[in-house]
Amino acid sequence: MSQRMKRVHSGDGDETKDAAQLDQLCINTLRTLSIDAVQKANSGHPGTPLDAAPAAYCLWQLFLRYDPNAPDWPNRDRFVLSSGHASALLYSLLFLCGVKPQTASGSETGTASQGQAVTLDALQHFRQAGSCCTGHPEFGDAAGVETTTGPLGQGAATSVGMAIASAWLAATYNRPGFALFDHNVYALCGDGDMMEGVSSEAASLAGHLKLANLCWIYDDNHISIEGSTAITFTEDVGARFEAYGWQVIHVADANDLEALTHSLQRFIDTEDRPTMIIVQSHIGYGSPHKQDTKEAHGEALGDAEVRLVKEFFGFDPDVQFAVPNGVTEHFSAQFGARGASLHADWATLFNAYRSQYPDLALQIERMQQRALPDELDSSLPSFAADPKGIATRDASGKVLNALAAHMPWLLGGAADLSPSTKTHLSFDFAGDFEPPAEHEETAHSYAGRNLHFGVREHAMCAVANGLSLSKLRAFAASFFVFTDYCRGAIRLSAMMGLPVIYIWTHDSISMGEDGPTHQPVEQLASFRAMPGMVLLRPADANEVVEAWKVIMRMTDRPVSLVLTRQALPTLDRSHYASAAGLARGAYVLADAADGKPDVLLLATGSEVALCVAAREQLMRDGIQARVVSMPSWELFEAESEAYRDSVLPPAVTARVSVEAASPLGWERYAGQRGAILGMRTFGLSAPGKVAEAHFGFDVAHVVAAARQQLKRQSSAMSGTQP
Repeated sequence: MSQRMKRVHSGDGDETKDAAQLDQLCINTLRTLSIDAVQKANSGHPGTPLDAAPAAYCLWQLFLRYDPNAPDWPNRDRFVLSSGHASALLYSLLFLCGVKPQTASGSETGTASQGQAVTLDALQHFRQAGSCCTGHPEFGDAAGVETTTGPLGQGAATSVGMAIASAWLAATYNRPGFALFDHNVYALCGDGDMMEGVSSEAASLAGHLKLANLCWIYDDNHISIEGSTAITFTEDVGARFEAYGWQVIHVADANDLEALTHSLQRFIDTEDRPTMIIVQSHIGYGSPHKQDTKEAHGEALGDAEVRLVKEFFGFDPDVQFAVPNGVTEHFSAQFGARGASLHADWATLFNAYRSQYPDLALQIERMQQRALPDELDSSLPSFAADPKGIATRDASGKVLNALAAHMPWLLGGAADLSPSTKTHLSFDFAGDFEPPAEHEETAHSYAGRNLHFGVREHAMCAVANGLSLSKLRAFAASFFVFTDYCRGAIRLSAMMGLPVIYIWTHDSISMGEDGPTHQPVEQLASFRAMPGMVLLRPADANEVVEAWKVIMRMTDRPVSLVLTRQALPTLDRSHYASAAGLARGAYVLADAADGKPDVLLLATGSEVALCVAAREQLMRDGIQARVVSMPSWELFEAESEAYRDSVLPPAVTARVSVEAASPLGWERYAGQRGAILGMRTFGLSAPGKVAEAHFGFDVAHVVAAARQQLKRQSSAMSGTQP
């Protein structure tokens, strides 16, 4: 496409165009719609849509298995725009392909819905409030946006989770003559994706797992915000990916549809490894003054330049958002017809499968609806009172195994830490998710439920997002302090409202000798600050059981379960309140005899037992103390004001909060003049008990703080200074 295209006027349908001309017309329509959207918003990234349109078109029109009338069809191919700044290209595709809105039923087959996911009006209001065409693709705003992207590398890494899910579904549910799951996963990536560490972690894992259903298309245009990538990025990306175990294919000209088609077919034909297609392109292709410049990357081209680009592609420069005759029909005749036919065949196959394998079909249906197996709670263990107790990580491991044994689509793993996080699924049929080994008698299979992520925390959490987007129930685990390595992916879990289960252990300074590099201090506060995240820090084994009950019923948000390394006493629930109070976020664990406490002792996790012991000492001295276990601020805040006041009576201002972490936020519950016992420095390399005593997390300090609070309250009531 080195020559200027013949001008096409919107609405001119007199010419008969052959297939090649229609292909080119569709590509250029994608380009001009994208730059019109960016220009009208005077904001966005026009360069990548101009250069990547041929690759996107070739994939969607010739290969992608996707029914535009049923965008939630489980066996659809997934397309992830990891280069999320090129969102205008994706929205233009969804508009021209006539993708319908997502169905709300969660049915296993998908059903036709009315209207379009992306309308022309929405495209014309790109990046404006109320439009589903947001600045970067946001999952849930428009059908066809498979995941939220924008932070570079996240889309690529999430696509690995989707590919794992596809392989797991096939290995678990396919039967002879019933290939229910065989979909592929594609990600369009850019130079920034290749630079980000998370994509390297994910690519390494994908190569090890030999995920032949995964294809990354690398739009190699050599430009980033600061200019040519030559100033920072001169490695041989292809050689790197070959070292990861990927098939690497090179396309020398982004406009060569024949080469693109051949490359994608090679991916389809490859059965033993993922594929990287490196496409050499020119950012801002067709822009006479901004092609191959950093200005084409992140700012509107300008009205004059847009006119020149349209003239280059043969479009009327005076017409905005032009859709020439034949374009939508061409998409419908290939992309749409292929997807509808494949989906219809799949629905027929699933109905026959349901007749022959009703139990498996029911699992698939429940999975798609994010429903639970019957009587799941009956499988859960209970824990007898024990003053020595058990670490909450150990209790969680027992509960997790009981749940996973009864819920076949619950799976996950840790970042090389499953022995420490107690997240290994150890029942007989759990297995490990690994590529089947040839000529070896191993239990390795893509049907395994234990995922081994290696020391790749960030990729692990992005993969968990991909699994969850595929409707599997995923968990991911590490030490709590290492959440700093994977915050980007966790934040996207919350932004997308995905019910990913995060299991974080070694939750405080009490984990001991590894010292301040491994002792989390600020992490609890940071997770509480994250919109959409539910944090649970249970106080004993039975609170762990109740926490898992809450977790399994979460369908629209992630949960962080924060657990101890050290043993905590298992409280005698015949003497103290039921652990079921955890479901309300905070509850009265132990109270004054008359229900009228002098002082409130508030705590989470391991510090609850400390408050229980302090209460006993205060009671011996005639001081009535109420202990409130507060495992989840988020759940507590969702309760009624009346309930919150019943737990924390406003009239009782003598309050002490105890948490071996940053004190940030505790003034909400302790009050501006309450005592907040927390960490104001990093930790200490010492045995756990020594570290606790060093920072004042002992009964004596809690009792002293309670007495000081009562003295302050008495002075306030008498009008004297404390």
